[in-house]
Amino acid sequence: MSPLTRFEAIKPFYVMSVLERAQELERQGARIVHLEIGEPDFDAPACVREAACRAMDAGHTHYTHSLGLPELRQAISEDYAARYGVSVDPERILVTSGTSPAMLLCFSVLCGAGDNVLIPDPGYACYPNFIRFVCAEPRLVPVREEDGFQYQVSAVRAVMDERSRAVVINSPGNPTGTIMPSDTMAALAELAEQGLPIVSDEIYHGLTYVGRERSILEFTDKAFVLNGFSKLYAMTGWRLGYLISPERYMPALRKLAQNLFICAGSVAQWAGLAALRKAAADVERMRATYDERRRYMLGRLRDMGLTVAVEPTSAFYILANAKRFTSDSLAFAFDVLEKAHVGVTPGMDFGPGGEGYIRFSYANSLENIREGMDRLERYLSDLGR
Repeated sequence: MSPLTRFEAIKPFYVMSVLERAQELERQGARIVHLEIGEPDFDAPACVREAACRAMDAGHTHYTHSLGLPELRQAISEDYAARYGVSVDPERILVTSGTSPAMLLCFSVLCGAGDNVLIPDPGYACYPNFIRFVCAEPRLVPVREEDGFQYQVSAVRAVMDERSRAVVINSPGNPTGTIMPSDTMAALAELAEQGLPIVSDEIYHGLTYVGRERSILEFTDKAFVLNGFSKLYAMTGWRLGYLISPERYMPALRKLAQNLFICAGSVAQWAGLAALRKAAADVERMRATYDERRRYMLGRLRDMGLTVAVEPTSAFYILANAKRFTSDSLAFAFDVLEKAHVGVTPGMDFGPGGEGYIRFSYANSLENIREGMDRLERYLSDLGR
């Protein structure tokens, strides 16, 4: 595959197109209610900001170990032990400048040209693009509303072949806000034990409101974990993530990381250490606030005729079925933006299985969400006339 062909295969991230148009409207004087972007509206906790200042004052502004600060990797190991009861050697942890580089590194060591990776449909919009970038093929596994937007293991097996190199799971999930049942995770872990690694995207762990999330490492050590600080600690702009890998892949990952990135930002790493050790109360405050918003938005969407058959119990998203209003979620999202001045995410961003759905983010204030719901209700009322 030529470089040009490879880049042409990468699709736009449509939510960003919605955001960019919303920003144009804002520059023209419109007041937009942003329910499209999955970014916490909170600032990073004070302990995080203070740790960053202390790191700069102390001169901790140089390269770190390519795997990340030993102190931070130890703290991540301790966090997984405390939350999930699993033992993770800090030497199996690679700190990265955000979770996206971790994903790139992971797929790079797993895949070659002609290989494939199994991903959920609908699922996070960037998975297929990362897979295509390393010249592999994303294999879509339908996750249906009637199944709680969760994998059926039989459907996973149906698309596997000898060139399958991994299956991606995302629980809590984007765009669905749902949690994978433990029995499904256990069944998928059996595939890992049989030779098909799991890549578990755990970036929304800690943002759960009903029940609890499980780490894939509770079921198998033949798995990669993608995680970071952006969502749980409201540290999106700090660009700090990490990859937990089976030991045998670490030499290749380390070598690739040294060449591509050298290391993650030193100041951000010291800030991440403070987040893990000192920000528990801040996280709980944010989590409780998200839950209040979740319950309010869920009720409003259902009241106005948008079906939410599967209650989202985690992350900060609601994926609503809008098929009674549209068969073109992208056109619908832009129409809502232009006429109601509310930013929403088209379901088609998340794969063919997302068409006809709209994703709403409640990472915004309750006041803004209330106004956004009022505007959307008027918009839908006008559609029905």
